[in-house]
Amino acid sequence: MQAQAFSPTFTHVYAALVAVINSKFPQIGELLLHRLVLQFRRGVKRNDKNSCMASCKFLAHLINQQVAHEVVALEILTMLLEKAKDIMDETPTGEKSRQSSVELSITFLKDCGMKLSELTPKGLMIIMETLRNILHEGKLDARYKYMIEVLMAIQKENFKDFPSVVDDLDLVEEGEQFTHVIELDGKLTTDDILNVFKLDPNYEENEKKYQDLKASILGESDDDDDDGDDDSGTEGDTEDSDSKDEESDNEEKKDEEGKPILDRTESNLIAFRRTVYLTIQSSLDVDECAHKLLKGEIKPGWEEELCNMIIDCCAQQRTYIKNPLRTYLKMLLKPCHRLEIEKLRNVAKLFAHLFFSDAISWEVMSCIHLNQDETTSSSRVFLKILFEELANFMGLCKLNERLREPTLSHAFEGLLPRDNPVNTRFAINFFTTIGLGGLTDDLREFLRSQTS
Repeated sequence: MQAQAFSPTFTHVYAALVAVINSKFPQIGELLLHRLVLQFRRGVKRNDKNSCMASCKFLAHLINQQVAHEVVALEILTMLLEKAKDIMDETPTGEKSRQSSVELSITFLKDCGMKLSELTPKGLMIIMETLRNILHEGKLDARYKYMIEVLMAIQKENFKDFPSVVDDLDLVEEGEQFTHVIELDGKLTTDDILNVFKLDPNYEENEKKYQDLKASILGESDDDDDDGDDDSGTEGDTEDSDSKDEESDNEEKKDEEGKPILDRTESNLIAFRRTVYLTIQSSLDVDECAHKLLKGEIKPGWEEELCNMIIDCCAQQRTYIKNPLRTYLKMLLKPCHRLEIEKLRNVAKLFAHLFFSDAISWEVMSCIHLNQDETTSSSRVFLKILFEELANFMGLCKLNERLREPTLSHAFEGLLPRDNPVNTRFAINFFTTIGLGGLTDDLREFLRSQTS
């Protein structure tokens, strides 16, 4: 970071070096990103233009090398442009801060604009539109207006004079790179204690491990044992082959010893949740969101976590936004009591839309048991909102036809219970209370036949 700050023209070289190191030691790449983001945040807070410029330039090239996720770029640009728009006072300090934010945004876009146009073209379009609006406000000096106009011309040419990665520095295969997602406003650690020298009591043992690791990464081999082999004849060759066999056996044992190591901290799962959340929140439309989610690595057993994150993202909206994601949600309705009323309403509307659009099977309703013992006040509110929305979507007649469909009768046994007159009467009263009594005509006939 110090070398890059002193020689910003070689930032792309430093980023390529970090990309190679990150492919072997992703912890180092993640630590570097944490420190760069914290340095950027401090620079913005202190209006330190030089510090912000160095951090932005380094982060931009790390995004080009796919060490950092493109979401980081969108968050940085959004933060800078919002700051430029929010500073409305005409004082010299406010004007200087506004122009610095615009200049940082332009520099950042020049360095990683080509990569953003490949990964998130709609996100880049929104950023450029924001810059155009700032230009039309006419509150910038002529120098910064000219910079925005030059950037727009560069974008029209698809950043051809500002390549994301030079061919000579494209050193890591795409499948071998670890891409980190860092939240700009998240809790980050710099681990400054790593900068301090500490005496290692197990130096010799750790040094041997380091040499083995170094040899495996760099492809080095110990040639010292090969000296004098030409004079040793067949016996020497036999001894060498035996020693090589022993070394290969040792390496296999090391590999076998490494297999049982499991990540019990669930750090990978937490990173997956964070990636899904940022992907959903940063996507401009459904197609982009679905493409990014399907492109991501969803390991076996993580499908339910993906569903949970989609539910959580919907629940956190201030108002319900119609979510047409056609993702199969095999979700039980039991944890309704954990949701606040606004979240409860959003989740119920999400399920209603998924049922109406046949994105999930209506057989999922088999987990609903509408009776006094197995429902709570929260779950009854959830069902009320769910069926009111379904009635609005489908109409009462079509909803009634769906609930009477013979092929789904087993799925509605708990929703429209006939096992006990008490439960039947409870279901009739529930639907009548919410204004959907027309759904219970069959139940009423059944109850009359049982009581007569």
